[in-house]
Amino acid sequence: MADSQKTLVLLKPDALQRDLLGQIVTRFERKGMKIVAMKFIRLSEEMLSEHYSHLADKPFFDSLKKFMMQTPVVGMVLEGYDAVNEIRKIVGSTNPREADAGTIRADFSMNVPSNLVHASDSPEAAQSEIERFFTDAEVFNYEKITDKYIFGEGV
Repeated sequence: MADSQKTLVLLKPDALQRDLLGQIVTRFERKGMKIVAMKFIRLSEEMLSEHYSHLADKPFFDSLKKFMMQTPVVGMVLEGYDAVNEIRKIVGSTNPREADAGTIRADFSMNVPSNLVHASDSPEAAQSEIERFFTDAEVFNYEKITDKYIFGEGV
């Protein structure tokens, strides 16, 4: 697909514990995003220190890492037109109480860090995060016949 973009999504321990995986994945699929990689990941302290390095000086950093290591997370690479921005719209604001109605966070959560989902916030972050959690062999390329119906013939 022309102008296709990949992005990373992590479904956090609260999504797993609350049996929301299917409902969350369905929202991405309904938007037309293509799942090109998906797996359970047990996050280590080292992985989280790298992934959340921009939060290392925050007072909640240690509790965030502890929360993220409670259970495996579900890592996904999604692909689609303007995927980073579109996924961020579906996910909603980091603070669920400030998220727009109809977003995953507004509909299913009430606090941070239990906001169910991590989503890359830029194309550069997406590339770096995908490389952090997935090998090239784990990310698939395939044609999805519904793309022309969702994104238009010229895509």
